[in-house]
Amino acid sequence: MSSPNPAGEREKLNSKLPAHLQQSLKVRAAQLQTDMQDAVAAGIRLWQGCTDQLPLVDTAGADSFGTYLPEGLYDAFKEDCRDRGVSYIQGLAQSVALWLAEHPAGVRPVTRRLVVCNQKGGVGKTAVSAGLAQALAEDGQRVLLVDYDAQGHLSHQLGLKAVPAGEESLITHMLHREQARMPLLDLTVAIEGDRFEGRLRILPAAFDAFLLDSGLTVFRGPRHATFERALAPLEEHFDVIVIDSPPSLGLSMDAALYYARQREEEKPGSSGLVIPVEAEDTSAQAYGMLIQQTESLARDYDVVIEQIGLVVNKFDSRRGYIATSSLEKWKSLGTPPVLAVVPDLKEQREAVRTQRPLLEYAPESEQAHQMRKIARAVRTA
Repeated sequence: MSSPNPAGEREKLNSKLPAHLQQSLKVRAAQLQTDMQDAVAAGIRLWQGCTDQLPLVDTAGADSFGTYLPEGLYDAFKEDCRDRGVSYIQGLAQSVALWLAEHPAGVRPVTRRLVVCNQKGGVGKTAVSAGLAQALAEDGQRVLLVDYDAQGHLSHQLGLKAVPAGEESLITHMLHREQARMPLLDLTVAIEGDRFEGRLRILPAAFDAFLLDSGLTVFRGPRHATFERALAPLEEHFDVIVIDSPPSLGLSMDAALYYARQREEEKPGSSGLVIPVEAEDTSAQAYGMLIQQTESLARDYDVVIEQIGLVVNKFDSRRGYIATSSLEKWKSLGTPPVLAVVPDLKEQREAVRTQRPLLEYAPESEQAHQMRKIARAVRTA
């Protein structure tokens, strides 16, 4: 059965689970500083995405087990159990076993790093960054949003001011770490909202970022690693870091792209680039320039920088042939895939005007649903 959870958009799962799996789940979640309910939800999604025949788990003598799942996940899970011909108890046991296998003892998962980028301005990088982060946090992930654009649109849209020039900020930790007086985590701000339950934070923009490229030009040390050096201490506190990038092809963008590279201990598709585009010709030109920069950087440092996917933003079919034909061209690429098509509707603009997160302001809007679609896509990439 499922019942609404008054504390948020979750539903109660009442089932049974073998005692040894309950104990292992409890211990492993504590080791990884993960809520058990988030671990179970992640396990169910792994189970849903698994196409291999899974071994049956011995559920004899299973004890009562209850947790909360994101709204709608329990009903989808029960339907999948029926389609696969297994009991709910067996499906849950397999899901927990999968999560335990994916998170072995003593191994902390690598924090995923998603850089939302396009050197063309006005394509909606900020809206996609914010919406993606909100959807991931709504779904139980601990998420950090980084406003890496000196213009500070992301910070402003969420009711925050950019850090004034001369004050400690991300830029201080990138260029002058020896002068930093406080941990970068202390500079992050929680984004309020019942849907996020304290899991969403933002690192505000810094006005000094206007001078970042010139600062990197004279930086003594590996310039491409400055962004990672600054953010590395934060990774243990978050499951995902989403970066709203500036419309730039400079050294600062090199540092962000390098941060998104696939690490040795990381599965392919875990981290990389999410690229907002529009259904018109200049977006295609800008996309080509970004890919040239990415491929050049990857060759220079012998790394893999994956394109997780494209988001066709602000789409309106009423704009005619240019819009519809451009959308088909984006879809025909195949790789990277189109993760979602976000319509050009008023709710996003209204959320910005009221300085509220879109998923709080209009949680059932089509734009909000498309942001959740992007989040689902990057989880399974």
